[in-house]
Amino acid sequence: MHLVVPGRLDQRTGGYLYDARMADGLRALGWHIVVHSLGGRFPGPDPEAEQALSRLLAALPDRARVLIDGLALGGLPDPLAAHASRLQPIALVHHPLRDETGLSAARAAALEALERRALAHCRGVIVTSPHTARRLRDWIPDRIGIRCVLPGTATAITAAAPDPAAPPRILCVGAVTPRKGQDLLVRALATLRSIPWHCVIAGSLARHPNHVRQVREQIRTAGIADRVQLAGECTSARLNHLYRSSQLFALPSWHEGYGMAFAEAMAHGLPVIGTRAGAIPDTVPRQAGILVAPGDIEALIQALARLLQDPAARARLGQAGRHHARTLADWPAAAQQLASAVLELTRP
Repeated sequence: MHLVVPGRLDQRTGGYLYDARMADGLRALGWHIVVHSLGGRFPGPDPEAEQALSRLLAALPDRARVLIDGLALGGLPDPLAAHASRLQPIALVHHPLRDETGLSAARAAALEALERRALAHCRGVIVTSPHTARRLRDWIPDRIGIRCVLPGTATAITAAAPDPAAPPRILCVGAVTPRKGQDLLVRALATLRSIPWHCVIAGSLARHPNHVRQVREQIRTAGIADRVQLAGECTSARLNHLYRSSQLFALPSWHEGYGMAFAEAMAHGLPVIGTRAGAIPDTVPRQAGILVAPGDIEALIQALARLLQDPAARARLGQAGRHHARTLADWPAAAQQLASAVLELTRP
């Protein structure tokens, strides 16, 4: 199978990690996976990206299975339209392109129109959450199958014992972009300076430089630079250490197609503070955390204050999350599910 991704596969975001882990898992199952990294700007439209996708699809043999990441496909329907009849293309959609935060109404509508056209040329669509499956079912003809393959989750992990003398550590994991809502978290924490806490925000600082500058300025202006650390993109080992040594996970996203960081937090026994946006309510059961309306600063402040000051509540929610994480598939099982989905969608 050919796996087509926008840019390098080794980027540390949820979508790229999903693609990379699934490629490794399929290889372990005996599949021959060829990864194609496209140049250009995504989601487009972009001439360089469109030409790269056109050249790639033209070079593939007839009947080739092609799994195309939605970020590479959704804004570029024309190259696929030219080759769909001789290939077996499948879209891999983490979340609809129009659901990215900060888009104008016109841009969101344009991306939806492009993505609808692109998906209509696919043999099938694989999504990473039931929420995204429900969203796309109204977009595509019934003849196109949809299969949901959740990301894998690490088996439940024993967290390191916290230092009783240290303030509770809040961990926030995600590229620092408007959709992830780190600016909302900083605004909320700025009102809680009388409560002991320390916060680590782990995630790329290169994807939205203007937003990063805004968050840095918020931290400086609020006078909490000694309590909020922007750790940047972390290695797997560093991220695992942060999960193991934290006491609370908080990510007030405006939208998530699944929310792998939430699942990892639960596997590490961390209570979760998030929002009721996108697929998050499907990912985080009610007994494992506190979910507030997206953008509701007052509710976010109340949730943080409650869990920062109530170790028993943190322990209760964290244990429920750990129990839930044990019910989730690990990455080898998720890869097996993806293999089955691809075979079903390309069956003659």
